[in-house]
Amino acid sequence: MNFVKKQDIYLVLLMAVLFLPFIVSRQLFSWYLEFNHAHGLVTSFVKFAILATLGELIGLRIKTGAYYMKGFGILPRMLVWGLLGITIKMAFVIFAVGTPAFMDYCGFHQAGQVLKGTLTIQKVAVAFCVSAAMNLIYAPVMMTFHKITDTHILSNGGTLIGFFKPIQFRKIFINLNWDVQWNFVFKKTIPFFWIPAHTITFLLPTDFQVLFAALLGIALGAILAVADRTKKD
Repeated sequence: MNFVKKQDIYLVLLMAVLFLPFIVSRQLFSWYLEFNHAHGLVTSFVKFAILATLGELIGLRIKTGAYYMKGFGILPRMLVWGLLGITIKMAFVIFAVGTPAFMDYCGFHQAGQVLKGTLTIQKVAVAFCVSAAMNLIYAPVMMTFHKITDTHILSNGGTLIGFFKPIQFRKIFINLNWDVQWNFVFKKTIPFFWIPAHTITFLLPTDFQVLFAALLGIALGAILAVADRTKKD
């Protein structure tokens, strides 16, 4: 069976067009680093709008065999992911400072300095604690909000106009598939994927953390596709 289609090749070419210029051009890469450092919220919006939405398209490909279907709502999804990207950047800043401060309070002295220092076992431990705190406190709220907006987008035909209709938060929240949301998305992906993955994230230089997190958004698309299949099974 031929699993690779023309659309898969087009996707690979698109990703090459997006990333290769920054890899082959030192000047362009330096410009990216400077702009990202000066405008972190803007680049967080753009990176998540593009990469996390791309992850959802890959998830759709896994589920249906195609990267697009009517009513999927690419533009509304990009808007939601862009806004979530800003909150994710906020969470990175808050937990990267707040968690080491709490660790200092608990007796792990100078945890903040350890996190900024060279790679050591202690730095890995602090990064793990930062990741665990963020994913146990912030991630479930973000994931649930994303699921609600996802349902809202689909129920309004995937249009931008439909997206700006009032979101029926209470109705959607009550009718979410909490068996999948709790037993798969929360209980399995958070401890076994997101906490280890974001431990690596917090070991990276600050200017690369959000980019790496956005790239993980591509993995999120595949994870959600698996969750959807789990629900059907």
